[in-house]
Amino acid sequence: MLNLRFVGAARTTTGSLHSVEYDGHRVLVDCGLLQGHRKESFEANRAMPFPAESVDAIVLSHAHIDHSGRLPAFVKAGYRGPIYATPATRDLCEVMLRDSAFLQARDVEYVNKTRRKQGKRPFELLYDEDDVADTMALFRPMPYGETREIVPGLRATLRDAGHILGSASVTFDYDKWGKRRRLLFTGDLGQTHTPFLRDPEPVEGVDALVTECTYGDRDHPPAANVEGRLMDYLRFICQHRSKLIVPAFSVGRTQQLLYILNKMEESGKLPPIPIYVDSPLSKAATEIHRRHADCFNDATRAMLAKGDDPFDFRGLKFLTTVEESMSLNAKEGPMVVISASGMCEGGRILHHLKNGIENPLNIVLITGFQAESTLGRKLVDGVSPVRIYGEEKTPKATIYTINGLSAHADRTGLTAFAKALGPTVRRAFCVHGEEAYCEAHRQNLLGIGIRRVDIPEKGQLFEDV
Repeated sequence: MLNLRFVGAARTTTGSLHSVEYDGHRVLVDCGLLQGHRKESFEANRAMPFPAESVDAIVLSHAHIDHSGRLPAFVKAGYRGPIYATPATRDLCEVMLRDSAFLQARDVEYVNKTRRKQGKRPFELLYDEDDVADTMALFRPMPYGETREIVPGLRATLRDAGHILGSASVTFDYDKWGKRRRLLFTGDLGQTHTPFLRDPEPVEGVDALVTECTYGDRDHPPAANVEGRLMDYLRFICQHRSKLIVPAFSVGRTQQLLYILNKMEESGKLPPIPIYVDSPLSKAATEIHRRHADCFNDATRAMLAKGDDPFDFRGLKFLTTVEESMSLNAKEGPMVVISASGMCEGGRILHHLKNGIENPLNIVLITGFQAESTLGRKLVDGVSPVRIYGEEKTPKATIYTINGLSAHADRTGLTAFAKALGPTVRRAFCVHGEEAYCEAHRQNLLGIGIRRVDIPEKGQLFEDV
């Protein structure tokens, strides 16, 4: 009998962690950090949902921290089983988890100074770089399309999800009353016809579906609209000698932006202005992209074969040192600053926002979904003032959002993917979305004929799937 327990990303978009329980074995699909309000997320991430030694294996859909960032905490708590992921996901996790440990150490040190002054007990680190090293030793690279029996009777296959480099949907095949059954986790599902990745790979014969719902209630604008709007923003900052500040995830969103800007530069549309990628992690992640061209679509591989690097162009500069980053504060525009994190919850982007958000001539461009309680969400919602590094700032820069750059499939894409699975799907579970978005996608799935669609609550157990 196979049971499902939804521990994270239930009626919210971060902290993905799902438990597949089959014949006395437990397998986790993803092990992500909850992101949002600092105190609440810190406490939630420290709480182990079950003993680490009770987990037999972990299958990772992709490297984003809200799907992978809790792995070292499980290892610190005693987990010693295998972690299955694509080779590209494994390589990205090595740099991303080390970066996560570094940022946590810095943030905890900052928070503990205040807690000590208040007479409160200091927070302990969730994990450190030694825990990350122990975690990386447990990875077992698993190429797309290869099927492995990860616990007795439960066979897993990873297929391209088209979300970020190395991202995968996870299929489990198992027997129920002598008949084959197939359970599919979409992971984070990408859009079709993205700049450099392949489209999400279809799966046949699925009986039960666990689907993300990040944009279950809306469609993205067409790609041409994205480039046109970006061009408008570049013209504005050129005219006013100001800054375009872009919070962007180091993996996926940054490379997508570079691909589009490279295309604009080659067509002569890109103004001759400096474009800074201010993130050591983004630089490392871009280099990993270059090593995994097998994940790219045909058009991008053809570019590489001709010696055309899709992530490099005139005027682009990667910044790595703190001194280089700080020097941007004193420089006049026009310039573009792309920096992590994508939800404005940490990293160098906070310094650029703190320095530039009160200038009415600057533009802050939000390029994807912003989870509840994050600074990015507050900016999108027009909250004023906002707190950045303990200081109140009144946003006077213009805040724009381009959802067309999102690495997530929209309503039409999610529904089309589910419909392509065929008539065998008898039930579905909507996760990785705020409750309203999950309910919207629930209606989409019911509309294509899936008879039972649930929106799990955190910790809810579904038996005999």
